[in-house]
Amino acid sequence: MASNKILVIDDTTVVRVKVREMLPPGNFQVLEAKDGLEGFKLIQQEKLSLIMLDFLLPKMSGWDVFQQIQASPELRKIPLVIMSGRKEEVTEKISEPFEYFEFLGKPFDQKQLISAIKAAMAKAKQPRQDQSQIAASIGGIQNGIGGSTSSAEIQALNDKTAKMQAEIDSLKKQLAQVVTFIKQKIK
Repeated sequence: MASNKILVIDDTTVVRVKVREMLPPGNFQVLEAKDGLEGFKLIQQEKLSLIMLDFLLPKMSGWDVFQQIQASPELRKIPLVIMSGRKEEVTEKISEPFEYFEFLGKPFDQKQLISAIKAAMAKAKQPRQDQSQIAASIGGIQNGIGGSTSSAEIQALNDKTAKMQAEIDSLKKQLAQVVTFIKQKIK
């Protein structure tokens, strides 16, 4: 019995079969789901080693499945490869660089598939803070700013933080565009 269970969630049979055929024989058990709803049910039921998720899916979109995975501390630990024929559909919702999952553009070959799986496995091992830890640390910082910090001051700090985060996200997008441009020029 294969020790590694890989779930391929894609509405295209060809892609699901292609992934199964490209993986080294004997090492993997490939489970398949043809829509997001079926895929998410399997994510909850099975002990998976990797999830390969198409971004455009019927019944429950890949974006919705991704958000459900991110909302669960246990599911976030599973290595994730997001697949799409149009990367801009993914980057509209999730800014680059992709820290906790790997992106695989369609169509792909065996080398790209194996590389994406290895990268996803490495990224899944990276430590990340839970949202509750982040909220607790922000609360601690706010309380430590003099104890008598007014709600107006806290709101002003939150507004500044949101503005800075928007600027960071914008810079990440610009950097990704520059990297893509340089890669195209190198070819």
